[in-house]
Amino acid sequence: MEWEDGQMMISYFLNAPRSRKRTYAVIYDLISIPIAAYLAIALRYGDIFPDLPSETLTAILLTTAVSVPFFVRLGLYRAVVRFMTGRAFFTLGLGIAASALLFATFAFFTQASVPRSSLIIYLFTAYALLGSPRLVIRSLSNQAAKLKAEPVLIYGAGTQGIALENALRESETYRPFAFIDDDPAKAGITIHGLRVYKREQIAEVTQKFGTKKLLLALGRTGKAQRKAIVEQLADMPLEVLTAPSVTDVISGKATITEIKEVDIEDLLGREPVLPDVSLLHKDIFGKNVLVTGAGGSIGSELCRQILINNPRQLVLVELNEYSLYRIDQELNILKAQHQLSSKIIPILGSVQKQNRLENIFSAFDVNTIYHAAAYKHVPMVEHNVVEGVRNNVFGTWFCAEAAVKAGVGKFVLISTDKAVRPTNVMGASKRVAELVLQALATRQADTVFAMVRFGNVLGSSGSVVPLFRKQIKEGGPITVTHPDIIRYFMTIPEAAQLVIQAGAMATGGDVYVLDMGEPVRITDLARRMIHLSGLTEKTKEHPEGDIGIHFTGLRPGEKLYEELLVGDNVKETAHTRIMSAHENFIPWPETHNLLHRLDKACHEFRVDDVIDILLDAPAAYHQLGECSDWVFNAREGA
Repeated sequence: MEWEDGQMMISYFLNAPRSRKRTYAVIYDLISIPIAAYLAIALRYGDIFPDLPSETLTAILLTTAVSVPFFVRLGLYRAVVRFMTGRAFFTLGLGIAASALLFATFAFFTQASVPRSSLIIYLFTAYALLGSPRLVIRSLSNQAAKLKAEPVLIYGAGTQGIALENALRESETYRPFAFIDDDPAKAGITIHGLRVYKREQIAEVTQKFGTKKLLLALGRTGKAQRKAIVEQLADMPLEVLTAPSVTDVISGKATITEIKEVDIEDLLGREPVLPDVSLLHKDIFGKNVLVTGAGGSIGSELCRQILINNPRQLVLVELNEYSLYRIDQELNILKAQHQLSSKIIPILGSVQKQNRLENIFSAFDVNTIYHAAAYKHVPMVEHNVVEGVRNNVFGTWFCAEAAVKAGVGKFVLISTDKAVRPTNVMGASKRVAELVLQALATRQADTVFAMVRFGNVLGSSGSVVPLFRKQIKEGGPITVTHPDIIRYFMTIPEAAQLVIQAGAMATGGDVYVLDMGEPVRITDLARRMIHLSGLTEKTKEHPEGDIGIHFTGLRPGEKLYEELLVGDNVKETAHTRIMSAHENFIPWPETHNLLHRLDKACHEFRVDDVIDILLDAPAAYHQLGECSDWVFNAREGA
């Protein structure tokens, strides 16, 4: 009961208005200064009740009356007690030294018999009386805050783990109580009062201390090792979070306490292969480079990678005004950070306007184009067939023709694994776009055309990862189309770097395929994300679980798995993660005839004919189910 009363008093003091707390501090100091002077004289004479003449009492009262206003001038009462640092206590020491000097001065003028040694003792008694309560209040308030903080484990007892523990010592959010480390030499030792446990002891420690969170502080751990650690932790009843690296903290990109959800790249990523700098520079350094779809997830990352390689000009072509504004702002910040001389030119425009494109390419004397503009969300294109074909097929054709007329040296198309034996309009439109460029490569030799295929990228628009995160935060369920659906994943930065390097190797009409690593079962990914959030899966066998997985059925045009090659004719290149594929195509006259028929059907909005033309094209398109175009079906139904 007494402890609770004490806690209530401390809470009342800490939560009182600032003006009231200053008043309390002033009143306390007005009482403490004469007591400190009295104790100093008593200690000097060795008598608890020394004889104090009126002159001495006058000197003490004058010292008190002047010291407190002096403390005010020093700013001593502006310091928040619970956050007082060594600097504040140093200021308090200066104030007390000044108070002792005042004591000596007033003793001299009042002719009080105050021994000089008592003035020195006064320094210590005053500091003890004035400083101790401030220390006690700071300590108690920090302890009270820490009791409310959530207990956490820190995985990694190295430089980063210790830095994180130091930072969290003042935090009111998390309270570290133990380290976990894989180094056997560290097991059982104590660092800053916290014991280091082995990974195998996590379940035991978690049960003992009742923690529900683990903070990863892995520093420069390689991706393969990081992936292995995260996969093992996914089976633990813990929410796994991660702290930024010390490198990012030192560079100012992050603060050590910026705790966030674990990157899914740690589950799906792989060790990066160092890029070939000569390939990165070949089509970019000192040249005029243009990116279409510059505001999209792939286009914007291409822009970042291109800018770092210091082109003379970087032209951004984007239809969406806000996306263009955002990437332009970001690139200019990046340019200033790296002290680059490149000129950044944001252009609003559509890839479906060939005349506009010709003017842009000629005006800025473009040397290299990366064509990332496309509609790539499968169900959305399936419901909007004509616009999907217009943007993906004709947008690519018009852009390519404009490049030829403007004398552009290199044109690289960002393609997709869905272009291989497509079962949807989006994939078929991208394969026809590839056929157009392959045919144009044989029609002329001035512009080198290349296509680069890859699968899903983490964090792109429409990616399952941000969708799953959102669904978990909302309490579920997580929606997966099919229990057995699999996909390949790659990080956006790795994909962009490989696209640039593949394009640099092109000689004309080349189709490149990126090594996407191991396929990932989407259901397994969903389960890992649930577990890494510290939650459990809700199933028929475990109805008390937190988050369920709901299977919605395959969407229009969706495959269970994706491919990267039409045939088996694939060759290695100078880069271990880039392959060259030989794909059959049709000559330009036949391609032009196909485009003419497709254009007429799109212009007249004959969706069924558009699909029939795609089925007849040498794109290996196989339609799944009936046409699901919204407008077509509404009109047919009417």
